[in-house]
Amino acid sequence: MKILMTLDAVGGVWQHAMDLAIGLRERGVSVVFAGLGPPPDADRLAAARSIGAVEWGDAPLDWLAGSQAELAPVAPWLDRVAAHHAPDVMHLNLPTQAVGLTADLPILTMSHSCLATWFAAVRETDVPADLAWQRHLTAQGLGIADKIVAPSQAHAKALIRQYGRLSNLDVVPNSSRSMPSPGLRHARIVAVGRWWDDGKNGRMLDAAAACSDWPVEMIGPLAGPDGAVLSLDHARQVGPLSHRETLRAIGRAGIFCAPSLYEPFGLAVLEAARAGVPLVLADIPTFRELWSDVAVFFDPDDPAFLADALNEMARDPLRRARLGCWAQDRATRLNPDTQVDAMLDLYCQLARTPVSTITG
Repeated sequence: MKILMTLDAVGGVWQHAMDLAIGLRERGVSVVFAGLGPPPDADRLAAARSIGAVEWGDAPLDWLAGSQAELAPVAPWLDRVAAHHAPDVMHLNLPTQAVGLTADLPILTMSHSCLATWFAAVRETDVPADLAWQRHLTAQGLGIADKIVAPSQAHAKALIRQYGRLSNLDVVPNSSRSMPSPGLRHARIVAVGRWWDDGKNGRMLDAAAACSDWPVEMIGPLAGPDGAVLSLDHARQVGPLSHRETLRAIGRAGIFCAPSLYEPFGLAVLEAARAGVPLVLADIPTFRELWSDVAVFFDPDDPAFLADALNEMARDPLRRARLGCWAQDRATRLNPDTQVDAMLDLYCQLARTPVSTITG
């Protein structure tokens, strides 16, 4: 079996695609990567090519496009890539990429996030009129797809609230093959995100840092490709790091904090949990679903509450150790083999191929 998988180098989709493709290759399935948006650096590109063939197109990602017209080249380009590589299934990591395809192939699309669910969670509004075309295009893509996959029940429910009944919607939780490097824990709080995105709630974490006993280190870019910028006054600006460097920082943190208002899954939280780092998380549906009873939760609109929660954790080493162990145990449920097997089962359903003919 061969899968054509779209990806981008801007957010978490990249690591999701790499980890999934490695697991598929172990089961005899080959993956062709079809990238769009800002291209990856040389190291990332080399890593991807060590797993499968890589094609990169010139069209933008939907959330970086100024109009629907800018996305017109996406479908013809994907059709050409599919014609060249002859995959059995197209796995699209943006639902809008299904619109306009003519290749006679089954389509699975993953919703890692979307504009309508983002606005509902972050702004508590509908998508603005000037961006309504993106919501419409996403709805079209979801309607075209033979299978839709969400990474959490919380995100699946958010999709249904925005787009109505989706009878072909499955939930396959994300996972990670990455393990933060073990090392001496330091008296510091680490958070990871694309901080220019208001959904990551970086301003609130920065405000809480003003009253935190331990320094707060915010790893990730403060300026986004869409021109959005976050300025920090109290937290330490670490900036973007490589994935390996980020894992090292997570593994040596005393506390991991995720203040997000919107998070369909939260891969960095899983990576921290795998390392046994105690979690302090925003009280949002996704985090409750995945980490209930093994993390400290806080109101994501209350920086004083967050500062108190961080300080209580910092002053109680036994509690940190206990919560870290609980989080690590919970993380074992979100293992790569379970994710890969679930995705492979969906691919085989679409291609009408028994799994046993692939895995032996």
